[in-house]
Amino acid sequence: MNVEAQKRAAATRAVEFVRPGMRLGLGTGSTAKHFVELVGERVRAGLDIIAVPTSEATRADAERYGIPLTTLDETPELDVTVDGADEIGPGLTLIKGGGGALLREKIVAAASGRMIVIADESKAVETLGRFPLPIEIAPFGYGATEKAIHSAIAGLQSPGPLPLRRTKDGHAFVTDGGHWIIDAALGRIDDPAALARALAAVPGVMEHGLFVGIAQMAIVAGPDGVRIVER
Repeated sequence: MNVEAQKRAAATRAVEFVRPGMRLGLGTGSTAKHFVELVGERVRAGLDIIAVPTSEATRADAERYGIPLTTLDETPELDVTVDGADEIGPGLTLIKGGGGALLREKIVAAASGRMIVIADESKAVETLGRFPLPIEIAPFGYGATEKAIHSAIAGLQSPGPLPLRRTKDGHAFVTDGGHWIIDAALGRIDDPAALARALAAVPGVMEHGLFVGIAQMAIVAGPDGVRIVER
């Protein structure tokens, strides 16, 4: 299987965990997009569910596929969220946010009884950090926040470059929540839990892409098939 086929295979397996009457969190990204499409097929075949999207892009996809949507204001407790990841490390620690939806993704996952991660084999790593860690920040006070982030990381490991994510035309990338993203090029993260706590304590950091103790299951598809990892 090529990478796209692996993503599809992981999403297909995840659909098996969807039951009638469920309240679903719908993730964002290329792998989650397959899941949203597959859920839409089941909805059109008669599956009765309701869902909360984690981004405006996912909302548009879900509406196009005919999936009934709600909000966390109307439905504050969800049964399960299915989402992708940029990296899956030991203990189902994750890096997420490559698509820029990390804040909403974490809010929706935290409101869910269970989080299932779907990914192709390339996302499974022995140590997190090769993928740059997204850190969502308020635009106000960017310089002070960037300096504080550098200090917080330096207290644990080498900070590495902290570039601001930009669009193709050179402007700052803006999230659905109106924030900016710093992509911390750390190389490796030896203590994800400690780094998560340090970043969360920085004023101006709205959220970071370390998901620690949130995911309960990962469905990982590779050339030889699909495997399930549980925490």
